Amino acid sequence: MWSRPTGEVEDQYAWMRDLDDPALTEYLRAENRYAEGWFETQTDLVEELFSEIRSRIQETDLSVPVRSGPWWYATATAAGQNYPRHLRGPSAERATEQLLLDENIAGDGYDHFDLGALDMSFDHRLMAWSFDTTGDERYTLRVRRFDTDLSAAEPLDLPESPSWVDLADRIDDVSNAGTAWSADGRFLFYVTADDQQRPCTVWRHEIGTPTSADLQVFDERDESFYVGIGVTRSERFIVISTASLDAAEVLLVPTADPQIEPRVVRPRRAGVEYAIDDWGDRLVMLTNDDAIDFRVLESTDDGEQWTELIAHRPGERIVAIDAFAEFLALLEWSGGLPRLEFHFRDGTSRVVAGLSEPGDIDLANNPDWRPTRVRFVMQSMTSPPAVYEEDIDGARRVMLKQVSTPNIDLAAYVSTRRWARADDGTEVPIDVVHRADASLPAPTLVSGYGAYEVSIPPRFSVARLSLLDRGIAVAVVHPRGGGELGRSWYERGRRLQKRNTFTDTLDAVDDLVEAGIADAAHIGVRGGSAGGLLVGACVTMRPERFAFAVAEVPFVDVVTTMSDPSLPLTVTEWDEWGDPRTEPAASYIASYSPYDHTTTNAYPAMYVSAGLNDPRVSVHEPAKWVSRLRDVNTSRRPILMVTEMEAGHLGPSGRYDAWRDEARIIAFIVSNA
Repeated sequence: MWSRPTGEVEDQYAWMRDLDDPALTEYLRAENRYAEGWFETQTDLVEELFSEIRSRIQETDLSVPVRSGPWWYATATAAGQNYPRHLRGPSAERATEQLLLDENIAGDGYDHFDLGALDMSFDHRLMAWSFDTTGDERYTLRVRRFDTDLSAAEPLDLPESPSWVDLADRIDDVSNAGTAWSADGRFLFYVTADDQQRPCTVWRHEIGTPTSADLQVFDERDESFYVGIGVTRSERFIVISTASLDAAEVLLVPTADPQIEPRVVRPRRAGVEYAIDDWGDRLVMLTNDDAIDFRVLESTDDGEQWTELIAHRPGERIVAIDAFAEFLALLEWSGGLPRLEFHFRDGTSRVVAGLSEPGDIDLANNPDWRPTRVRFVMQSMTSPPAVYEEDIDGARRVMLKQVSTPNIDLAAYVSTRRWARADDGTEVPIDVVHRADASLPAPTLVSGYGAYEVSIPPRFSVARLSLLDRGIAVAVVHPRGGGELGRSWYERGRRLQKRNTFTDTLDAVDDLVEAGIADAAHIGVRGGSAGGLLVGACVTMRPERFAFAVAEVPFVDVVTTMSDPSLPLTVTEWDEWGDPRTEPAASYIASYSPYDHTTTNAYPAMYVSAGLNDPRVSVHEPAKWVSRLRDVNTSRRPILMVTEMEAGHLGPSGRYDAWRDEARIIAFIVSNA
């Protein structure tokens, strides 16, 4: 391997923080060549896996058309094309007649293409759309105008003869934090980020005018807050939300009067989070004020007097509310699983029936303000996502579409939920899936996240089946730090209790071994970003426990990164991890930071990924870690680092590239399990 001579410094790889240093680029390319050399020995397996994944996906497909205003919208994919096409028509049957945007054309000539906004004006004649071609999450915002007459009696013939034009309006360096139209389509609101890539400033652009004339609507000065915008389903308000991990503030702008000053609904207060939606004749608020797992309040439009609408239920975390004209849809987590509940204006409520096994349920796209039926999506680890449409009262349910999975016998797989006991007695949920005919104990891949109160539902994965078919079981651990068991579950896995995330995962691994599910000699761990930190911490705490590990864009140099407020997002992250510039956070973070605990040991086989343009986990973190691993590793197992030189945090953008990338990771797992 290539290495750079270092001087007398405490951190010999600190030089990698200079992303403009040609030596870093040379090093990353050298690591890529080394990894390619290893994968050349696995060419047949990679190709087999890639073909297998591809054969199990219906490449040419169409989403269920969704009605919005006078149009029906749909998304289509075609075999051989990396990206989808966005379409609409005057009926569900004619939903493919007008081409709105072909991402394959928009992304032609770029190694990376990510679509951000796709936002229609209220009259459906203008579309705001944005794109990122480097992976650095700095988007270019455009406006497309359509001149279609919906009253046309004959079927439209627009994909071949498009009746749209991209206007001269072009705004660079826009954040992907939402867009919002005024009611008359004259103004478009958008968000920009500061030098640390924190979304912080809302602007108002008048269509057809120079962007230099755009007016600043709101600017968030507190570096721990980040900003997002959107429009209520009622179309009455533009919502400007600014929030840290522990506080929030919402401002409203009437869509019919977009030039007035935004109105603060409730001034920010430390420790109080809230979100606002419009219920037609009143506002509704989801808040943790006097309710650790959140409750729902209501008020007249002035927001002066709030009364309780839905009481706090300890342990049942209300994650989001969606307002429709006659009811509220609540997404909750209860007992470690998601739940969808409807609350009606007359005070009655009902829970939407879910699956018979642990799974996921969530609202689908429902733009209609006054629906008689609602769509939602359900899936599990053995059941592909399916879109259902149900009467508001639950009287009738229809499956509109289930994701097609050709060449798969779904009955061949089984999933279960079990609870592991952590060292302090806490019960930790684990979702396990394997073939029904698997020989147990089996080689096992354990994955987890456990940060930011993010809950990981038991979802379906086509690629995962390739592991299961090769006799490998997969277990998804839900450690403290996530949100699966309420806000307290999160609080007990952040800041000065962060180590619980890692010890919960290690205890879950031990439980799988003791239960006869996992083969103790063939266990691996996988995670990305904050989940990559979980991987790094588990591997450095107990390297002997794992045969292999996959750390994708891992956040592993925690002390150094969190000590530098000039790095992207560091200040906003102090609420999650703590500020290591002061005690006791300094000592506590240092007690688990993987880079600082990578000492002489026999480490498992390691696959580490990075993105050169990643604004969230800078490429220097995985690069430094891999370099140190090479210095101190005493085992002969492979250590591979793969850097996407034209991408960022989310890796390859095209679906075929993503499938091939996953095939390589699975090949690494199979070869080292």
